[in-house]
Amino acid sequence: MNNSLYSRSSGQGPDLLLLHGLFGQGTNLRSVARALEADFRVHCLDLPDHGRSAWLDTASLAAYAAAVHGWMDQHELKAAHLLGHSLGGKVAMELALTEPARVGKLVVADMAPVTYAEHHQVILDALQQVAAHGCQTRAEAEAMLGEVIEDPGVVGYLLMSLERAAENGLYQWRFNLASLAEAYGRLREAPTEAAPFQGHVLFLDGSESAYIQASHEPEIQRRFPCSQLVTVNQAGHWLHIDQPEAFNGAVRDFLLAEAG
Repeated sequence: MNNSLYSRSSGQGPDLLLLHGLFGQGTNLRSVARALEADFRVHCLDLPDHGRSAWLDTASLAAYAAAVHGWMDQHELKAAHLLGHSLGGKVAMELALTEPARVGKLVVADMAPVTYAEHHQVILDALQQVAAHGCQTRAEAEAMLGEVIEDPGVVGYLLMSLERAAENGLYQWRFNLASLAEAYGRLREAPTEAAPFQGHVLFLDGSESAYIQASHEPEIQRRFPCSQLVTVNQAGHWLHIDQPEAFNGAVRDFLLAEAG
């Protein structure tokens, strides 16, 4: 399998790359793409080890950012705006910090440039149970996940990456579960220590989410000195789903604003 990333593009205007979260795929951000494609040429990418993209031998923020960089080279994009949610936000920050000339404006949705504590182990265990069981129906997988994951929204998000295998008819995960489980510690780490990114950055956090905390703000300012933090009210971690108009409007206004 080659190292290219699967992508879906729409719209016209300046190039904007959308990067999804852990266990997701580019289609998770299609509603954002539809809202912005009148002003931008929007590219929804499947990160490595996710969706229809290649699986890597070793997953890390640096490897994922390098894959996005390679996709830009393949499509002859010298630079583009980036929007990343959750893990995608970390990958976008990694690319901005290590290859600043390739990034125009940067939008980071509900993620800070810090190392996060482990809190996905229950989800990883549930995903592995589904994979080992060999579910014959989607409802069977949903029931197994629901036994250990309380939030039905998280269950629904995960089920978007469930597909029926052609060879045996059983349902399997589209993402590289074994590699993601092994790399989970690395993917929780802060982006590479590098010179601060001097471009314009918008951090969006959900008022009901704990992913960006007051204690993270000094690190945000240190690494992204030209950044602003905007809270989306009545939104959790999936703030683009909880409050789409507020989220998409904030992104559009930021990306279209003249640099001052």
